[in-house]
Order: sequence, then structure tokens, then C-alpha cells
Amino acid sequence: MDELSAAVVAGAAPDQLAALPVPATYVAAHTRVEDVGMFSGTADKDVRKSLRVGPVDMPQIAPDEVLVAVMASCVNYNTVWSATFEPLPTFDFLRNLARQGGWERRHDQPFHALGSDGAGVIVRVGEAVRRWKVGDRVVLSPVQADDQEPATHADGMLGVEQRAWGYETNFGGLAHYAVVRATQLIPKPTHLTWEEAASIPACAGTAYRMLISDRGARMKQGDVVLIWGATGGLGVHAVQLVRGGGGIAVGVVGSEEKAEVLRRLGCDVVINRNELGIGRDLDDPVTVVQAGKRLGTIIRRETGEDPHIVFEYVGRATFGISMFVTRRGGTVVTCGSSSGYRHQYDNRYLWMKLKRIVGSHGANIQEMWETNRLVNLGRIKPVLSALHPLTEVAEATRTVQTNSHFGKVGVLCLAPEAGLGITDPALRAELGTGRANPFGAGI
Repeated sequence: MDELSAAVVAGAAPDQLAALPVPATYVAAHTRVEDVGMFSGTADKDVRKSLRVGPVDMPQIAPDEVLVAVMASCVNYNTVWSATFEPLPTFDFLRNLARQGGWERRHDQPFHALGSDGAGVIVRVGEAVRRWKVGDRVVLSPVQADDQEPATHADGMLGVEQRAWGYETNFGGLAHYAVVRATQLIPKPTHLTWEEAASIPACAGTAYRMLISDRGARMKQGDVVLIWGATGGLGVHAVQLVRGGGGIAVGVVGSEEKAEVLRRLGCDVVINRNELGIGRDLDDPVTVVQAGKRLGTIIRRETGEDPHIVFEYVGRATFGISMFVTRRGGTVVTCGSSSGYRHQYDNRYLWMKLKRIVGSHGANIQEMWETNRLVNLGRIKPVLSALHPLTEVAEATRTVQTNSHFGKVGVLCLAPEAGLGITDPALRAELGTGRANPFGAGI
């Protein structure tokens, strides 16, 4: 551990941090450009073969950026995409970004430091940064927006140059240090540990935009919301947002073990996907309708009506069913396609029943701050099912790749152990352990 990192871990004062040198290299989980193509013709693209942990070069920060000493991070599915070089190698993103010139040239490296979650301490600020200072404890939004684009000022997600940090940019959060724009910073919730705080922004913010924002499904009290993959990183936050907003959460999972997790989260209706008979004939319209009828029967039996909203990120395996089962005038909101991008559905159920499909991606910084407010109020809880040291990030990513996890899979970066980073123990005690992290004992 370098001198600056050691000082951060020891809780050094801001003036001490500012006086210490930034190291020339740092430890990061990364992929290498020479490994692109290594999985060609391979059925199981095992991320443990492509993910590396080791030293990479430290970049300079731009005037509008900060350097964060990362205490903890999390694995997201985009880490799996990066490590399998699919749907395309992320080095293509880095080269395209570098073509803008200026500070963006730094991103085109023979390595890609990954990670779109993070919590840590600011150790350097660019000369144009006004609202943040060395020593501030922060969590990091995974969305990097270009504040010089006009569309960004209407909605940060509408700018053409909006990017997923640590996936479409370099110097991400699965590392000892991360480079982020000041517009990605959010104050760390004082009652959470480093690893709990790191688990929140990417998935909770995305779920907030999908369900609550006026740019998403616009959920209201009493809405029945079907949530596919309800124990995934997105799903566990969707369940909490639906419950907290007065909706009726209907969660679909793939095992009895995950069903029990949903019950502990307070999900109103829990459905085991095996009851639906979703097979491999994903494009057969008869199979899709039959599965949709089975699902609709269960939802009507438990709630008395069809879902107002379907929360989608599974994609090809479920999208046709989602379009079928949503009520007349209802909404399917989607932010991903983990089972495949090419969807088939019967368009008659869309146009004749006046349904909506809403595309959603990440969250703008205002939505991220609104999400963080709910965290501070104890209305959104972190759901961590496992915690790994940075040296084991490949194994951690493999659990996400094989869907053998629930909630978020955490990674300790500079934090030497779990449970550190709480600066308001009174608030944590007031909220109670169950409202701070209901699955903390399982880590």
C-alpha cells in the first residue's frame, strides 16, 4: 500500500492527505488489450481467465475531475461484459473517447481499469472543482455526463456523450484509486459502512429512474409492479422502491433460496420462475403466450388484477411475456437485456392494448441524489450477499456471471475489513440493523 493510501485508511486529516504524493501506479482490476479475442469459439467465457488485478499507470486528473481513494466497490453486470469482451470489446469505447482529444486521450490505454460503483475519500481535486474538497467522503455515480452538451441540461442521460463510467471510460472503481468528474459525486451516507455505501448508486439509482422518475414508469400508490430477477442488484432495489412508494411488488426468482430472500425484503408476491415453464423456445409465440397466461393467472390470484408496470432487464428470455402480461394501458420499462438483446413479442399486445415501452438507462445526478436521500432516511437498504477482497475480484465477478448471487456482490478495495466507514453510529442505531443492512450477517 502506498503512503497516500495508508494515510486514507488511517483516517488522516485533509491537509495531511493533500501534502502526500500521488503514487505513479496503483492497483486495479483490469482487462488487457492483448486478451481481446481470447474467448473466440469458447462456450464458457469464464471471466476468471481475463480479469487481472495488478498495478496500472496513474493518470493525471482533468480540471473538472477528482481523484478518489476507493475504500469499497461492487461488481455490476457490465464488469462481466467487459471481461468477456462482449457485446464488443470495451477498448473500442476507450479509443473512441480518446479521439475527442485533450484530456480524453488518457483513456486509451493497453489496460481497462473497470468498475462502476465506488465509495471512498477524495484525495485530489481539479482546479475547476468548486463544491468538493480533499477529505470529503463520497459515493460515485456510474454516469458520466458532458455538461457542455445542451441536452444534458434537460436530462443528463440525454446527452450523446453520456457514458457509463468504468465501462465506457477508464479508471473505474474496482481499484485503489478512481478518476471521476465532480458531477458524479454524492455525499456518502454517514450511517453506512464503506461496502454498504458502495453498493447503492448504480442499481438503486437505475431502479429509481425506471420506476419513480417522470422519465420512467411513473409508479403511483397501489400499482402492481412485476419485477423480473427480483433478487438481482436491480431487483432488490426495485422491490424496496415499490414497497416504499405504496405499490404492490410481485417478484420473480429462479430458486426457493432466492424466494426466501424476497420474503425477507417484504415482497408482496413471490413467484418461482420454474412455475412458469419458461423453456428454450423463447421465440415461439405459443410458448410465450402459454407462459404469460400462467404468470397472469398467478398475479391475478394474488393481487386481483394484472400488473400496471413490468420492471425489465432480463431481456430476450422474458420480454415477450412481459408485453403479454402487462395490463391494458400499462408500461414495460426496460434498462437491459442480460439474457439477450434481440427481443421478439407480438406487437398486437402493444398497439391494440395501448401499452407503453419505456427505455431507461442509469440515472441523472438529481435522480441519484434523490435516491441517496432515501438511503439517508432508511427507506432504501443495501443488500449485499457477499464481500470479497480486491484480489478475488475475478471470483466475485464469476458469481455474477453465473447468477449464483443475490443483491450486490461487494469488493473491499482499500478498506482492510468489513464494517468500517460509519461516522454516525447513532443514526445507524436509530434505523436499526434491519433497516441499515438486513443481510449484513450473511457477509
